[in-house]
Amino acid sequence: MSDRVRLTSEQLSIEVKAEGAELASLKNAAGQEYLWQAGPEWKRHSPVLFPIVGKLRNDTLHVGAESFPMGQHGFARDSRFELVEQSASACRFLLADSAATRAVYPFPFRLEIGYALHGASVTVSYTVHNPGEGTLPFSLGAHPAFRWPLPGAGSKPAHRIEFEQTEAGPVWRLDGEGLIDATPQPLPVHGRNLGLREDLFRPSAMILLNLASRRLRYAAAGATGLEITWQGFGHLGLWMLPGAEFLCIEPWAGFADPAQFHGDLWTKPGIEMLGAGESRHFMWRVGLA
Repeated sequence: MSDRVRLTSEQLSIEVKAEGAELASLKNAAGQEYLWQAGPEWKRHSPVLFPIVGKLRNDTLHVGAESFPMGQHGFARDSRFELVEQSASACRFLLADSAATRAVYPFPFRLEIGYALHGASVTVSYTVHNPGEGTLPFSLGAHPAFRWPLPGAGSKPAHRIEFEQTEAGPVWRLDGEGLIDATPQPLPVHGRNLGLREDLFRPSAMILLNLASRRLRYAAAGATGLEITWQGFGHLGLWMLPGAEFLCIEPWAGFADPAQFHGDLWTKPGIEMLGAGESRHFMWRVGLA
């Protein structure tokens, strides 16, 4: 299998890496790139977060009396997926449990990720299936990094996020260990608009839990923006590294350990539970707008 799959429509082209089933390029018909190209500041494009989102205390996964090493965002982003289906405008990848995954995450699972082009948008779909006889606890998240500034746009402060619904907040931040700080902060929105500037991210990522919107527009005056929609994900992370030219807009089903949490995976806040033989579907879509 090739290391990358390329899909094209009249208005978009994308590339997806087999390593991590990661979206690596998103270009319009003129060849302008909208996705961060994994520069030295951050060497990823759009990693898949599974079976956890964010960090666990001491990078350790506790399952009852057992403990396992688990780094930030889990192992899917560094795992090679199998390409199981491909056409001119769609592809589908599979990651299933193995001896290596069960050594750090003692559960059977199947994670399918699909990419499909429809005109000026791409849909990224996820199916988590539990082939086992017990409950599957998991989290899942998207982590796409879009160019900031956008192609043809002005300075970074000219950009904004327009939420579908009025978002009252609050915003949660991460502490020095990457865990969710116990003290929320106000969300600096005006109506449904969040003006973007680098100092918003100097403490840490901005985390919006249980937000009302399932759609937003990332845009700047005078340039083509991006409309992002999602289903199945209840939370949103916004992150960048000050000085770097990307903005991550991340739909999540799950989040990092709260700083005050000391339990195991079965009691972790935000965890998804999937019964034996069941499947759960998630998606996000990005389109030129």
